[in-house]
Amino acid sequence: MTGRKPVRAVAYTSDLNQSVTRFVIIYSDSAPKRLGYRLINTYPHDPGAFTQGLFFHEGLLYEGTGQESGSSLRTVELKTGKVIRQVNLDASLFGEGISLYNDRIFQLTWQNKVGFVYNLSDFRLINKVYYQGEGWGLTTIDDRIVRSDGTNILYFHEPEMFDAVARLEVYDHEKKVDQLNELEYINGEIWANIWMTDLIARIDPKSGKVNSYIDLSRLFPESKRQKVNADVLNGIAWDQKGGRIFVTGKRWPNLYEIEIIE
Repeated sequence: MTGRKPVRAVAYTSDLNQSVTRFVIIYSDSAPKRLGYRLINTYPHDPGAFTQGLFFHEGLLYEGTGQESGSSLRTVELKTGKVIRQVNLDASLFGEGISLYNDRIFQLTWQNKVGFVYNLSDFRLINKVYYQGEGWGLTTIDDRIVRSDGTNILYFHEPEMFDAVARLEVYDHEKKVDQLNELEYINGEIWANIWMTDLIARIDPKSGKVNSYIDLSRLFPESKRQKVNADVLNGIAWDQKGGRIFVTGKRWPNLYEIEIIE
């Protein structure tokens, strides 16, 4: 497993034992592959949506948007981009990642340390959860909800009380991989947008090593974005039944279906 690990050395003599503990960094044992993509379809996307979370379920997109006075949870038609259900967060809150667990949608906030739990069918608020640190991305793996906080650490929460029960440090073969943002669990890997880049890291959820990077820099060039440093790639959704991958970004006018070139 990658990350910062303690190493303890003990020296024994006839009348005295001494020990010292130091920390070492364990990097990935292999360089991640650099992968490309093939564009399959382009769909309309609300250019005012500051996308912070995205998932696909039963033919519909679910999207969480951010910014104070602009945060929401939405159901969106894929082909038209039409918003068919929306609930707005309080103007003081900055919405972040979303994920589905047992017909409940979890939505984080950025620095408010509170998350909201909604009923899937009607967006009725059914609970609030609390956590330490910032909320960025969110995804679900089995009976755990995985949260990013903008560092290289992923936190695994149990869904009832939202206690963090495990953590995973993410490294490639050279460095820690931080700025982990929106998350999606796809075919046994955690896919993570890396903030301020056009890269997606594909992460082994057991070891923390980055298996590969997907380069999407040609998908929607910076020259076409409203605000270069703000309107970044952020949003990954996986249609498990159809085997489709969708990506978009903050205030992007389109959502893209792509195929990864291995």
